[in-house]
Amino acid sequence: MDLVTPGLGMIFWSTLFFLILLFVLGKFAWPAILTAVSARNESIRKALDAAEKAKEEMAQLKADNEKILAEARAERDALMKEAKLMKDKLIAEAKEKATEEARKLVKSARESIQTEKAAAINDMKIQMASISVDIAEKILRAKLEDSKAQQKLVSKLINEADLN
Repeated sequence: MDLVTPGLGMIFWSTLFFLILLFVLGKFAWPAILTAVSARNESIRKALDAAEKAKEEMAQLKADNEKILAEARAERDALMKEAKLMKDKLIAEAKEKATEEARKLVKSARESIQTEKAAAINDMKIQMASISVDIAEKILRAKLEDSKAQQKLVSKLINEADLN
């Protein structure tokens, strides 16, 4: 049983060394350990405060970003609407201008056709008159080759002239 029960000397020296160790640790180690733990607690608290502040700043930045994005979308929509209106206006103006230009071209073409038609009719009249005179001249020559026929025609024309 000697192994299980310690001796009185062993208890005394173990207690003495424990008390000395406790005194040395209490005098030198515990203040340093407590200071380190306190500093560590303070740094953790500061880090948590900084993280909370950063989280709040991130939330504020996110809100600001959302606001800026909403403004940008609204501005983009306004610009797109304005551009669409401008496009529609330009297309309408171009169509109107093209229609007016087409009317002018059609009017000019009609006037040109009328002028050309009148000129062609006048030219045909002149040509018809010239051909008629040529034909009459040839007929008269053919009829008047004979002197009796000439005398007869002259007499007839004189008689007709007296009747009128």
